[in-house]
Amino acid sequence: MDLDDFDRQILQVLQAEGRIPNVELARRVHLSESACLRRVRALEAREVITGYHARVDPVGLGLDTSVFVHIALQHQDQADLESFERAVEEIPEVMECYLMTGEFDYLLRVVVRGSADFERVHSQRLTRLPGVDRVQSSFALRAVKQTTELPIGDP
Repeated sequence: MDLDDFDRQILQVLQAEGRIPNVELARRVHLSESACLRRVRALEAREVITGYHARVDPVGLGLDTSVFVHIALQHQDQADLESFERAVEEIPEVMECYLMTGEFDYLLRVVVRGSADFERVHSQRLTRLPGVDRVQSSFALRAVKQTTELPIGDP
């Protein structure tokens, strides 16, 4: 995708401050207000910008435990993968799900209120997902780095 320096600057600022007023955004990236707004709307239309979200502290909600879960399926044909993926979308504690290469088929990041809550999610949700053969879980001790900002940088 062709992004010029102005587009990259706009994206960098919006990743850090999604609620910044257009007047301030335009000032920071050295564009007129109308040119800046046109560029933001074009980035939205091209789906480079896919939405604006509030970052919520999970600890503030009592979701102080992150668990990384590897899941191996019994079969890996397309129908099995699609069935699993549709079902995992319905589990609110699953924050991320990736189809993987290697020993396991999927990697999930799950947030819970401690080990007892994870036991509930594990027994009532994860092991009941379609086609699950094996589940291996690892509790995160602490986050070393977390970011939602992509490295825009130079082309």
